[in-house]
Order: sequence, then C-alpha cells, then structure tokens
Amino acid sequence: MNRRQLLNRITAATAAASLPRLAFAQGPGITLSLGAGATGPTIPADYVGLSYEAAQFANPDFFAPANKPLVSLFQGLSPSGVLRIGGGSSEYTSYSDQDPQGPAPFEVFGPDTSKTVKHGTVTTALALRNLRGFLDATGWNCIWGLNFGQGTKENAAAEAAAVQRILGARLILLQIGNEPDSFRTRYRPAEWTPADFIREWNVFHDAIAAAAPGVKFAGPDISNKLDYLTAFAAETPKHPDVVMLTGHYYAMGPAGSPDATLEQLMEPDPKTTTMHADRVPVVQAAVKTAGLPFRLSEGNSCWDGGKPGVSDTLGAALWCADTMLRFAQYGWIGVNWHGGGNGFYTPIAGTPSAGLVRRPEYYGIQFAQLLTGATFVPVTLAGAGRFVTAYALERQGKRQVAIFNKDLTPATVTLPAPAKRSAMLLTGPARDAREGVTLREIAVKPGRTVTVPPHSAILYSL
Repeated sequence: MNRRQLLNRITAATAAASLPRLAFAQGPGITLSLGAGATGPTIPADYVGLSYEAAQFANPDFFAPANKPLVSLFQGLSPSGVLRIGGGSSEYTSYSDQDPQGPAPFEVFGPDTSKTVKHGTVTTALALRNLRGFLDATGWNCIWGLNFGQGTKENAAAEAAAVQRILGARLILLQIGNEPDSFRTRYRPAEWTPADFIREWNVFHDAIAAAAPGVKFAGPDISNKLDYLTAFAAETPKHPDVVMLTGHYYAMGPAGSPDATLEQLMEPDPKTTTMHADRVPVVQAAVKTAGLPFRLSEGNSCWDGGKPGVSDTLGAALWCADTMLRFAQYGWIGVNWHGGGNGFYTPIAGTPSAGLVRRPEYYGIQFAQLLTGATFVPVTLAGAGRFVTAYALERQGKRQVAIFNKDLTPATVTLPAPAKRSAMLLTGPARDAREGVTLREIAVKPGRTVTVPPHSAILYSL
C-alpha cells in the first residue's frame, strides 16, 4: 500500500464527517516563512513503529495472519512499519522449540508494569512462525529483543538462531536486553556500571553472533541514563554488526504523579526524566561517535501504562504527531510507540475476541506517516505562542506544511504561498476528548491566510 492508498483509506473512512465550525482567531496573527531549500533530514519510509511486550508471544495467536483485524490496523498505520518486541517482560521470557501445550495463559498482554509482569512466559517456534505470517501480511519488519537481565547467553543464542531462521528478511536486527541502565538493584548489584554492562553485553553478543551468523544488532535500548548510551556508542566500532543506536522516551511519569497532566503534555518540552531537549545533544554526540543512526525503540506519553484522561485523548494524539516530526527533524530514523492490551497509552486497544479499537494516538501516528519520504525545509514562525508549532517538508519539488495548534483558541497563520484547496485535519470535540478523534481531508478556502482550529493539526500542501 503506497501513500496515496493510505490517504484514500483515511479519507474514505471519514468522508461523512463534517468540518468543525471555526471560531475567529484570538490575538495577533502568525507569519510562517520557509527556507530556500530542503536541507534537513528525510523521514524514512519505515519511520513509523509500534512496540509490544515479549510476553505477548506466550499467546501464539495474537501476532498471526489469522488475526485479520490487527493486520488491518497495522496496515492502516503504515505500509512498511517496524514492530519492536521487548519491554520489561522480555527479561522474564525464555525460548522453546517445542510448540505450546494447552491454552495460552492470556489473550493479550498489556503494558508492562510492576502489577502485570508475567513470570515464566515462553516464546515458541509456533509463535515465531505466526509472527512471520503476520509481518508478511502487513508488510512490516521486526526488531527483536532478547532476555539479558535474567536469561542465559545459551538461551539467548538459541532464541536468536530461531528468530533469524523463521523471520528471515523480516528481521531487521536483535537487541540484547531492555533498559539495561535500570538493572541496578534489580538484576545486578547497586554498583553495576556502564563498563560492567559493556563487558556482559559482549559475552552475550559473541554467543548470539556464533549461533546466528550475519545477524545485525542495535543497542543499548536505555531508559534514561545517557552514560550507558555514550559507553555503548564508543564500543560500536569494535562490532561492525551493530547498525543502530536505540533508547526510550516517555514524556511524563509515572502515571500516578500529579505532575503528569494533559496541560503538561501540551508543553513544547514536557517534564521528563528521559529526553529533555537539553539532553538531545548527548544523543547526537553518541550518533556522531558511533557513526550510526538513532531510533526511539520504545516510548509514549506517560510511563507506567499511561494515564486515563491524558494518554488516551486528542491532546495525546497531537503530542504524538508533533513529537514524531520533532524527532525526525533531529535525524532520528524511527519511533516505536509502546502499547498492548488496554493500556491507556496504547494506539491499538482491546482483544481479538472482544474487538480491537483505535485510540486517539493511532490518528496522530497516521498524521506523521503522511510525511514519510519527505525532506525537512527550514521554517520560521513569527508571532506564535508556545502551543503553536510548524514543520515544512518537500517531496519531489512539492512542499507541505504541518501546523499544530495545541492551544484552546484558533490560530490565524499567513503562509508563504497559497495552500491548495484540500488539507488533512487531525481534530476532535475537545483537547481532552477520548472519543470522536478523526483524521480526514477537508476543503481549504483560496488564499495565503489560514485558520487552524483549537486543539488540532492541519497538513497543508502549497
């Protein structure tokens, strides 16, 4: 499915929806200007990704071609996305070549928290064969995480060999461990250091590489301690089979924190322990040291499963799309939003038996997907408040402008050239709306001055 087919799917599904009534913009207008050329990064075709817990594979029927509703939902996000398997439960799983006996222990596994860790879950060859069929049906590829925290190098090697053999070309690479920077006092002594991590990682790496010749690796898949990323980046020249740096990002958390609010999520740089804007240079320095790209392998709005009324709202969808474009502008090559089960932040919620549904964040991902393959053009906003952001991109000589208005009043924007007569609108009844969020094509009046409704994002073609 190409971009035009994706656009047709979105517009056909929402053709009956009507454009919300636009209020008059409050305050002075905003002027948007563009640079002369497309000089920024290009968003890769496989930029869009989702992240799921490894424990999900204790049920081999979830990621399977027979789960057609899930296949359709993945196809609706991207024709060539990346499914990352890992999460906290990956440090509790093991691998077996034997097919499972008896019923699966659960239908779906939700976001991994201290309340839902599933001990002793087993990934089987059957689950991997079903995953291969699922990936073939969706057109997606896979990043697979191995048990490093509590596993053995022997089991990791056996699992890696099976994953490589069964997933074949659908396997992008392997990761050894999930958030190793948080192993201290959990799986390792309190004094465990980045140097200790590198030494142990090398032992696992060598065993896995011997069992799965030619397989590629990424890491360190950190939570928030950037010294582990810096140490890993310095180690990568010794390992030509390491092809990517990875880490996690949650804008806020934990979910029980009173500071984890929708208002905070709307801020340009939400309070976070993982990736404040002033920490991005450390990531970029690691990228330069390693000579490798960076992918956000797991993240979402609020860690510990998300927060009701925050992570499952239109505001979260706007945050999601805005954040994806901001990270792409850094040159990062992908974003994998974490989810599963009925977690509040999951883009796809529910169960196959009861039904799978799109949460608001799903539409935010779709919005960003519309810009894959395009190259960033420098953009300047004059007169904009902190809740209005914009991005400009160019594809085959044609320019598009994405404007986000996370404020509660409309924004009047003067564009550098007239917008075409149609645009894509991401909106809903209110910023905290959990239902009624849509992404659809709308008509645009001729002229350079446009009005962006409150709590919405519009993608214009110039």
